[in-house]
Amino acid sequence: MKKIIGLLLIGMTITQSCQNKSNATIEDIIAAGNLNDIKLKRQEISDQQKMLNRELELLDSAISSIDNNMKVPLVTTIEAETSHFKHFLDLQGDVMTRQNVLIYPEMPGTLLKVYVKEGQQVKKGQLLAVIDDGGMESQLEQLRTQAALAKTTYERQKRLWDQKIGSEIQFLQAKTNFEATRNTVEQAESQLAKSRITAPFSGIIDDVIQDEGTVVSPGTGVAVFRIVNLSDMYISVDVPESYLEGVTKGKEVKVYFPVLGDSITTRVRQTGNFINPVNRSFNVEIPVPNQTGNIKPNLTARVQINDYSNAEAILIPQSVISENAEGEQYVYLASNTSDDAFAEATKMIVKTGRTQGDLVEVLSGIRAGDQIIKEGARTVREGQQIQIIQ
Repeated sequence: MKKIIGLLLIGMTITQSCQNKSNATIEDIIAAGNLNDIKLKRQEISDQQKMLNRELELLDSAISSIDNNMKVPLVTTIEAETSHFKHFLDLQGDVMTRQNVLIYPEMPGTLLKVYVKEGQQVKKGQLLAVIDDGGMESQLEQLRTQAALAKTTYERQKRLWDQKIGSEIQFLQAKTNFEATRNTVEQAESQLAKSRITAPFSGIIDDVIQDEGTVVSPGTGVAVFRIVNLSDMYISVDVPESYLEGVTKGKEVKVYFPVLGDSITTRVRQTGNFINPVNRSFNVEIPVPNQTGNIKPNLTARVQINDYSNAEAILIPQSVISENAEGEQYVYLASNTSDDAFAEATKMIVKTGRTQGDLVEVLSGIRAGDQIIKEGARTVREGQQIQIIQ
């Protein structure tokens, strides 16, 4: 009996000692400086932490299975569809015309008469002004009289010569005299015509530079009129050489005139065959219809040239695209959609092409019919369960 009581007392002492060690605080164990006790305490805490983590996982799983709506992100989706995509290159150009010229005098003299005013519509060949010919017209009449006499003499000598009457010398002299006087008349007529200033083409007199009574001369470099044809207008645009393949003859062009507040649609008429080494660009010519006459030379125009088209392009908002650390672009798709609008977020790497406004063309990674997460795309993660809302 005494032995049993003794053993019980020893066991109680050992148990109390263990409990005291277990109940000891971390500070007490560290202060005691026993390495084994410190290691045991660390292992005890580690085991407790693992047990707690396993219990938390079990609880989370139970909560998720009981209530699917708990902590499931709400998202909206858009369906990927094919559409006809046109990319336009934005540039600036100037309106020009091939028929915008200064008219200079071809002979010196006083400007006797001006027959047109600024802004007047004229036709090709119409008389615009007359220069004093200095008596050249009177001289021309005398030359014409001499030429008529020489012609009559030649014709008579020719008839006689054809009948074998008269000498060959007389016939040749009459012929030579007639041809010489005729050439003199033609030269005088040509010179007299220079006193008459006419319109080289149909157009509008943009400026009357010299007034009546002014002495004009071809050597001074001073013009008399400026004439412009507003019916054959075009826009000249310098296009960077990188767009040489996309910008070709016949491509659609949208033109906007900021000053007029007017827009037109036309097509590329001509592309240059020379790359400017200074700015690495080539010239493009775009015709501009001008029925109203409001479009003027040197007017600034904003030009959009269609340099790329895809009849079956997939376009998505740029806002749904993200980029990872490697520089890859990606979107989230809603896959495995259930009847109750629950789905799984799937990350999809995409390759994009040209942009137009807020949209970007997707070259690979997305097919028509895919559901792309729009609202909430920044908060979901790969494989996460999501709920789609309308």
